[in-house]
Amino acid sequence: MSWTKTLLLWFEDHRRDFPWRKTKDPYSIWLSEIIMQQTRVEQGTPYYLKFIEKYPTVQDLASSKEEEVLKLWQGLGYYSRARNLLASAQWVVSENEGVFPNTHRELLQLKGVGDYTASAISSICFSEAQAVVDGNVYRFLSRCFGMDTPINHSSAPALFKKKAQLLMGKASPGEFNQAMMEFGALHCTPKSPQCSTCPFQAECVAHQQGKVCDFPVKTKRVKIRKRFFNYLILQTPSKRSVMMQRKEKGIWQNLFEFPLIETQNTVEQNELMNHSDFQAWQATQFSQPLLLTPRPIKHVLSHQHLYIQFWEIKSSEEWEEATSFKRLKKHPMPIVLAHFIENFEME
Repeated sequence: MSWTKTLLLWFEDHRRDFPWRKTKDPYSIWLSEIIMQQTRVEQGTPYYLKFIEKYPTVQDLASSKEEEVLKLWQGLGYYSRARNLLASAQWVVSENEGVFPNTHRELLQLKGVGDYTASAISSICFSEAQAVVDGNVYRFLSRCFGMDTPINHSSAPALFKKKAQLLMGKASPGEFNQAMMEFGALHCTPKSPQCSTCPFQAECVAHQQGKVCDFPVKTKRVKIRKRFFNYLILQTPSKRSVMMQRKEKGIWQNLFEFPLIETQNTVEQNELMNHSDFQAWQATQFSQPLLLTPRPIKHVLSHQHLYIQFWEIKSSEEWEEATSFKRLKKHPMPIVLAHFIENFEME
């Protein structure tokens, strides 16, 4: 039996029942792929269901506002995906007459769609022979065939795609791609892979050499940047507060946040009060800042670790731009701020 046939038979017995596997609609598949990028399927599935319910067609999504999309996305992280989602839907409607692209080449025109996503959609929906390469595929192929090219090297995507393309054939490209990813997710897992029951055990290079844990090869990780955020929770006499939209590019662009002072390290009250950004706020009469978090909240992003402190400051004056916490909750915001607001009550 061929390697590919073995894989497809395994997939018949082990495929999981995801809602997006019940359709070949390219909009639905695209939506699932964007949501599942860098997201565990258990976390992403409820978001997929919410998006499909609110935006059942690409036209529905295209007509929505960015703030609404970001709010629905809240908690998934990597918010550029949500902005790209909306931009792509608007492009399909305005520039492509509402027709979703149906080839790998055309799908690459969508903002936020790279080779992996275009390959997944074109193979699953239109049976185009385009192999996908994601983390599961890297791990499975590198172990089975002893491929020692570092997966974070610039040559890796093309090299691994070429190997997957040779294995794929042309009969069932969509099934093959899903089977590859499923095998890596369920059987050839990062830790404790099920080698004893693996149908590829006899030919797996990593298993035969006792080097399963050495694959896939990856060069030294990017250095993690540490940042220290101090959020100021303004409280006016009428118990209103202020949030503003983060406009600069980078993390959380276009999300809402409390006034922010970024420092070089975790600071004490006197250090915060002496900071130039805090002193610039002294146009109105403030109380001394009260630290609301006994220890910094660590928020982990892909290449950044944020250490967040929340400070309450009371104003003796009303602010025109201030609003109630009930209204603030409706803004799209980083999940760490949403959790804070849920548990904070003004005195």
